[in-house]
Amino acid sequence: MKVIILGDGGHSRVIQEMLETIGSGEVIAILDDKYTQGFQRNGVIHAAISFLWKLLRSNTKIVVAIGHNEIRKRIVDELNLPASLYLSVIHPTAVISTSAMIGSGTVIMPYAVVNAKADIGRHCIINTAAVVEHDCVIGDYTHISPNATLAGNVSTGEGVHVGSAATIIPGKHIGRWSVIGAGSTVIEPIPAYSKAVGSPTRIIERILIK
Repeated sequence: MKVIILGDGGHSRVIQEMLETIGSGEVIAILDDKYTQGFQRNGVIHAAISFLWKLLRSNTKIVVAIGHNEIRKRIVDELNLPASLYLSVIHPTAVISTSAMIGSGTVIMPYAVVNAKADIGRHCIINTAAVVEHDCVIGDYTHISPNATLAGNVSTGEGVHVGSAATIIPGKHIGRWSVIGAGSTVIEPIPAYSKAVGSPTRIIERILIK
C-alpha cells in the first residue's frame, strides 16, 4: 500500500513516525501548499496538495495530517473523494475496544484508550493518552487532545476541540465546533460554537466559523 500524507507540520511528523512504527504502508508523498515547487527527499515527493491528482492509484491511501479541525474539514470537502481512500492510523500502543467504531481518516495516537461501544467519527484526532470511554459518540473532525478524558456516554458535535487534560463528566454533550480549554472540567452541556474554560467550565466566547 502507498500512502500520501497531506500536511507537513508537527502533527504530520507524528503521523509519519507512527506509519514507520506500524510498517503497513510506504509513504510516497508529503503534500503541503507551503511547497510552491516540488522536490524529492529520500525518495518521497514534496509538493503542493494539488499534486495529489497525479499520484492517486488503486493501491493508494490518503491521510489528512493537519491538526486544525476547520482546515482538515475544508481540505476533505474540497477533495470530495470516497471515504474508502482515507487511511485510519492507529498506534500499536493504543487500546481500542473490539466493539468500538473508528471512522475513515481518523488518527489515534500512542497510549490512547477507546472503550466499549464508542463511536469515533471521520477524520478525528484522538491524541496521546486521551481516554474516550464507553458509549461515547464523537462527531467528525473532532480533536481530543493529549490526556483529555471523556467519561461514559459523552457526545460531541462536528469539529469540537477538547483541550489537553480536560475532563468531561458522563453523559454531557459538547455542541459542534465548540472548544474546551486545557485542564477544564465540563459538568454541564456546552452549546454549539462556544469556547468554555475553567473547572467547572464557563463560556467565555462565541466562536465564528468562516
